[in-house]
Amino acid sequence: MIPRGLRNCNPLNIRKGKDQWKGLLKEQNDKSFYQFKAMEWGYRASFRLLRTYRVKYKRTSVRTIIERWAPPNENNTQAYIDRVCQEMEVPPHFILNIGSLQDDDAYWACELVRAMALVENGNSCADLIRREEIRKGYELAFL
Repeated sequence: MIPRGLRNCNPLNIRKGKDQWKGLLKEQNDKSFYQFKAMEWGYRASFRLLRTYRVKYKRTSVRTIIERWAPPNENNTQAYIDRVCQEMEVPPHFILNIGSLQDDDAYWACELVRAMALVENGNSCADLIRREEIRKGYELAFL
């Protein structure tokens, strides 16, 4: 069975709130999580949130980003950080510049989101977490 985040085209499982994201389905049938028209719109929303983490909350490292995204009261935060770092092959203090148009910064931001999507949806769905859709989401978010 396809995990909820992928069924909702919301691979990082963004919880419903006041935001009216671009690319939302008109009918939101999931009571807890946003549902998007296509994966790239779910990725776009994820990148926009992560850029807010950088700009507003000064969260720039893998560790500080994940600590906010997956707090200990809801998750095994350290396991989440470890898994993301393993996927990215970087240390927890690795700094990201999410929102930058520089190729290297965009690459690492996309790798972060890919790794987070793997944690959120499970390794068995790795083939459904496509780098081209992630990159399209980044482009929609910042270009």
